[in-house]
Amino acid sequence: MDKHYKKEGKYSYFEAGEGTPIVILHGLMGGLSNFDGVAQYFPTKGYKVVIPDLPIYTQSILKTNVKSFAKYVKDFITFKGFDKVILLGNSLGGHIALYHTKLYPEKVAGLVITGSSGLYESAMGDSYPRRGDYEYIKKKAEEVFYDPKIATPEIIDDVYATANDRIKLIKTLTIAKSAIRHNMAKDLPKMDVETCIIWGKNDSVTPPNVAEEFDKLLPNSTLYWIDKCGHAAMMEHPQEFNEILEKWLTEKNL
Repeated sequence: MDKHYKKEGKYSYFEAGEGTPIVILHGLMGGLSNFDGVAQYFPTKGYKVVIPDLPIYTQSILKTNVKSFAKYVKDFITFKGFDKVILLGNSLGGHIALYHTKLYPEKVAGLVITGSSGLYESAMGDSYPRRGDYEYIKKKAEEVFYDPKIATPEIIDDVYATANDRIKLIKTLTIAKSAIRHNMAKDLPKMDVETCIIWGKNDSVTPPNVAEEFDKLLPNSTLYWIDKCGHAAMMEHPQEFNEILEKWLTEKNL
């Protein structure tokens, strides 16, 4: 990923390929590398994949909320000179993509959400009371996936470091509250952008009924399931995720 990583102005981002831009939004604990599979595949299929570093822990506490992050994404899209983009978001990134689409529908050609918050939060902040306890954090990180081995020591160490950083901890709890406050249930029926919902059948963070609710409320959505899969389908089953997404993009002519 390094050779495709750029810093321009206040933005740091990964960019590869040429064509229709797919702008990817990572989640609260997710780095850009969570999307390695997508980032390697779609530039070979006529798409430009762009993954901005979201300022989840670097903005002031007043701007640490879903709405401010959505505005940040809009400013980034404008900065890059993109007319319309396909937005893809996982977990909190899905929520930001949805909120961005609500505010700036003219910028979004298509929307892809996986394990997205926005309707139901299993209190994102509940993992932190015992933040000095490495084994507890390890168990929490493993629960995100169907196969706990996906939670590598690097991933666990990252989550542990975040949980033990007081400022990041406060911001994580602030974001969790913001996610609950910015519930999308009333907005979704008015959002008619073509939406692809890809969900792990074994997601324990945002359970399958959340995906069904998104599908029911969004007027132009298609729901796809991935079996033996937790909260981060693009990490756990990258090939299947890419095949589903490519099929949907082709069908919708995006």
